[in-house]
Amino acid sequence: MKASLRELAGAIGARLIGEDAEVTGVASVESAAAGKLVFAQDEKLLARCMQSPAAAVIAGEFAANAASPKPRLISGQPRLTFARAAAWFGAQEAFAATIDSTAVVATSAKLGHGIGVGALAVIEENACIGDRTRIGAGCVVGVGVEIGEDCTLFPNVTIYAGTRVGRRVIVHSGAVLGGDGFGYVRDQVSGHYEKFPQMGRLEIEDDVEIGANTTIDRGALDLTRIRRGTKIDNLVHIAHNVEIGEDVVIAAQTGISGSCVIGSGAVIGGQVGIGDHARIEEGVILGSGSGVLSNKTVRGKGIVFWGTPARPLKDHLKTLAALARLAKK
Repeated sequence: MKASLRELAGAIGARLIGEDAEVTGVASVESAAAGKLVFAQDEKLLARCMQSPAAAVIAGEFAANAASPKPRLISGQPRLTFARAAAWFGAQEAFAATIDSTAVVATSAKLGHGIGVGALAVIEENACIGDRTRIGAGCVVGVGVEIGEDCTLFPNVTIYAGTRVGRRVIVHSGAVLGGDGFGYVRDQVSGHYEKFPQMGRLEIEDDVEIGANTTIDRGALDLTRIRRGTKIDNLVHIAHNVEIGEDVVIAAQTGISGSCVIGSGAVIGGQVGIGDHARIEEGVILGSGSGVLSNKTVRGKGIVFWGTPARPLKDHLKTLAALARLAKK
């Protein structure tokens, strides 16, 4: 894949300084080869970029007057612009818009244009797959599942019946979407547990990314919803009836119990545990390994919380310091 810098600049919102040239993709400074595009977040890295074999550099305004013949794409956010360039090249790559001969596709399933379906994948009755979506090898798309345009399901993703997935969603290998929640009722006479109905749905909005081996349960009676732009790391579990807002980031090995609400823009570190019916309000930052008790509300946009139970970082550090002094005594 080749593109002119002028074409690329227009696509990613950058300003070209220097002569136009052809680029073939993106690379790190260390691995850059002729034809590649690299980025410099600061002036120190810019010098290395300019000396590399790369064809051009994405950089901030500090590079606008650099004494170098190497072309530059100037942006206020070089790292973000580099990510957009990488995504642009990825979107241009052709893929096999074919259905493998070993795939099993129900006659009632509706497939859009340019669909790719890998080996041994299964698409069940009344599923609806949008244009240009890729279904990897070994995936299972259940009865009545709706998947929007330009989605990518890597191999061995399982999507249970009735789940709805928006556009441009990426789901990595081993993820399970729309499975039953962990809900049981105990018989007070016998002491046995009986399953509470798990008949709700899971809805995933546009531009969400879901990591490998992550599991997201459908609602018990109502809905589990992941809103637009949320990014979920590997090995995360999201239980039934959870509501996650827009542009939330959730790191690996986090567990979110049933009926929690996570506000838009929240950041949740790795190995965080959140009890049922808790509420994490908009913009809250939960540090790695912290815990939120059931039915609690954590509020404070932009405030970092740490520890178990989670509290503002400055309070948590004071507690640790007090414990350290006590231990010395």
